[in-house]
Amino acid sequence: METIEREGGDRTMDSGGWDSGPPPGTDLGAPPEAGPAPLPYEGVWRFTAPAADASVPQARHAVRDLLVRQRVPVSDDLVQGLLLIVSELATNAVKHAAVLSPLLTVEVAVGAEWVRVSVEDNHPYRPTVLETDHGQTGGRGLLLVREVTREAGGVCDVEQTANGGKVVWSALPLRPPMVPRPQGPRR
Repeated sequence: METIEREGGDRTMDSGGWDSGPPPGTDLGAPPEAGPAPLPYEGVWRFTAPAADASVPQARHAVRDLLVRQRVPVSDDLVQGLLLIVSELATNAVKHAAVLSPLLTVEVAVGAEWVRVSVEDNHPYRPTVLETDHGQTGGRGLLLVREVTREAGGVCDVEQTANGGKVVWSALPLRPPMVPRPQGPRR
């Protein structure tokens, strides 16, 4: 196992294959000298694995273990949503990109009020979310990612990388959006 420094260089952790680096397209905030110190759970971690079926549960377990180890304040529902998103994105990379991209990278970026998971591969094809075809048994992964993200009050997207590949990501708030309670008749 390798030991790495988390972004900011103030702590080390047993990475289990994770390394630090900035998340694609995500601003972690102002430089340290311009604002308050980061919270203990803030940082960016990356896990690179072969684009193979066995990597999907490994990625899911690595994300879950990271959230626990860093004591990220996430609800059980949010954890389940994040793990489902990671599973779907990693599965897509394995099924659709492995021919041109033998490795996939899972990244977890945690800010003070959000968590972002992404899966990157080197395949140039940019997936699109298709309408549900109830006659198909597969092909609904990105629809599921979009719905889970939306229900949690987050956003998701696909971006091209500098090397011609892509990164598919989902960012979710750490605290669920406030939903007004239905008000009944007053007595």
